[in-house]
Amino acid sequence: MVPPPKAKAGDGLRSGKLHDRVATSIGVEIATGVIPAGSLLPTEMEAAERFKVSRTAYREAIRALAGKGLVSSRPKTGTRVNPRRDWALLDPELLGWMFAKTPTPASIRSLFELRRIVEPSAAALAAEKRTAEQLSAMGHALEEMAEHGLDKAEGQQADGRFHALILEATGNEFLLALTDSISTAIRWTTILKFAASKAPRNPMMLHRDLFSAIADRDPDRARTVTLTLLAQAQEDTETSIQPDGEA
Repeated sequence: MVPPPKAKAGDGLRSGKLHDRVATSIGVEIATGVIPAGSLLPTEMEAAERFKVSRTAYREAIRALAGKGLVSSRPKTGTRVNPRRDWALLDPELLGWMFAKTPTPASIRSLFELRRIVEPSAAALAAEKRTAEQLSAMGHALEEMAEHGLDKAEGQQADGRFHALILEATGNEFLLALTDSISTAIRWTTILKFAASKAPRNPMMLHRDLFSAIADRDPDRARTVTLTLLAQAQEDTETSIQPDGEA
């Protein structure tokens, strides 16, 4: 099994204030199944001792987790982990927590199902509505992807900007609301692919084809290329989490 990708500051894993670090620690344990749904979390006193923080800091951390739907607190009952259906799964920080360890194949499939629903139509709409300025910014992001490579943080950030610009070019405020979530999903699946010993295919040619379709204002081609890009990305990501020796 591929080792989990290493997180850095800004990847959805908090650092800084005490309650942020506590929220991250507990959030990762919940998101990766170390603490399963239905479990009761430690009392304030127990948690304060474990994390060496004040009870106030622990309460702040629990409020942050509750805001993402991960836990619910009730008087005399304590704080319990909610079922996965209650989680704010598109929260970028929560996505980062889920990828702190190698995600399950089911999670990968679900994530790519969402991307196939959103991104091909968004690319088609961007091809119709993009501005010259947006196209120029996409081209710049594409150049940075090629220069740094998608196995490097700089290339991954450029990849995220490229796809975020496509959503921006749609001019649709509801699609824009998904930008952070989609960008985070792209970043973490790319990190996961390149963390494996099995080298994934280079998707730069498909990214260039997608840019060309948007530049040519060809929505049908933009949709088709995006579907091909996603199919390749999903296959490579799923391959990266398979145990060594499996096809």
